[in-house]
Amino acid sequence: MARTANAKLAASSQALSEELRSPLYRQIFLILRNKIVEGEYRDGSFLPSELEIANAFAVSRITAKRALNELAEAGLAVRQRGVGSRVRYGSGGTQVTGSVDSLIDSLRANARNITRVLSFDYVPAGSEVAGALALPPESRVQRAVRVSTQDGAPYSLLTTFVPEALGRHWTEAELRTNALVILLERAGAPVAFAEQSISATLADNELATALEVTLGSPLLRVVRTAYTADRRPSEYLIALYPPDRYQFLMTLTRDAGAGDWF
Repeated sequence: MARTANAKLAASSQALSEELRSPLYRQIFLILRNKIVEGEYRDGSFLPSELEIANAFAVSRITAKRALNELAEAGLAVRQRGVGSRVRYGSGGTQVTGSVDSLIDSLRANARNITRVLSFDYVPAGSEVAGALALPPESRVQRAVRVSTQDGAPYSLLTTFVPEALGRHWTEAELRTNALVILLERAGAPVAFAEQSISATLADNELATALEVTLGSPLLRVVRTAYTADRRPSEYLIALYPPDRYQFLMTLTRDAGAGDWF
């Protein structure tokens, strides 16, 4: 288990910054916290050791220890002397069912905002994305990372994954000026329904830079899987929003014959 945890840490492309006013242990805490919230380190699994963290980020063991202590104080891990640090995280939630029409209308409207594509490539799906898109882990998917701006300020960081055969229907240039829901329709895979979860996270170095917020700022985190009418997953999305620049408004109606809401 320790080897797996260390491999996940080594796979992180993020580097610490001496220029930020936030101390290094705080930067490491945010990186590890986001990996826990996003499921890279699952509840009950072991986190990297102090030595592994120190080596991965080129910091002292005292700094690594402080980062792990911060996780424990935040209620995200339990530290045991001679054993290690184990993740303690469970995300509960309430299920809400509604129409996808308003979601699609919103996505169409947002297509008019300026979008900057940070990356656009085809990569192996991996276990998380493959599971969401019902693909073998070795399958290739189109991965696009975009920042949407309004009035000169970024208000969302979107990472989308689409099966390769579907993604080949459009180019990076087309993605800059069209909502993905529109491109999916043009490719013959219109969104019929979607499953979406909304939670919160904190901005680490990479997110703070992309969204122009301070390190550790709260962010809305939306994870959505879109499906076609024949229940084929067509898109897996991870979206991050500064809450002072974006909000979700929902109108909930009660179906006839439904039981109590709460």
